[in-house]
Amino acid sequence: MDRLSAMDCVPCEGGAPPLSEEETAAFLVQIHEDWRLVENHHLTRTWEFPDFVSALEFTNALGAICEEQSHHADFELGWGRLIAVIFTHKIDALTESDFVLASKFDDIER
Repeated sequence: MDRLSAMDCVPCEGGAPPLSEEETAAFLVQIHEDWRLVENHHLTRTWEFPDFVSALEFTNALGAICEEQSHHADFELGWGRLIAVIFTHKIDALTESDFVLASKFDDIER
């Protein structure tokens, strides 16, 4: 399988089947170990920063990736931390594109 971050997110038109637990497990080993799988529904990761400005700048960098890929994560930004939640909103479940997006996030330098 190609490195996930080299792939592009594929827009979901709805009706796509969610990933099975087996498929999710195969993708999970390809992204950073700090990502957490929650109930085979979404991925979440927390980053810590020394201040709010650093967290905000990182959030904006991840947001730019979301816009480029037309696949959007949910972000919770606070002083010194950022939490990202990724799933395919159209089907309320995980797809391959969610792991592609997570992998692209992993490539961003902090």
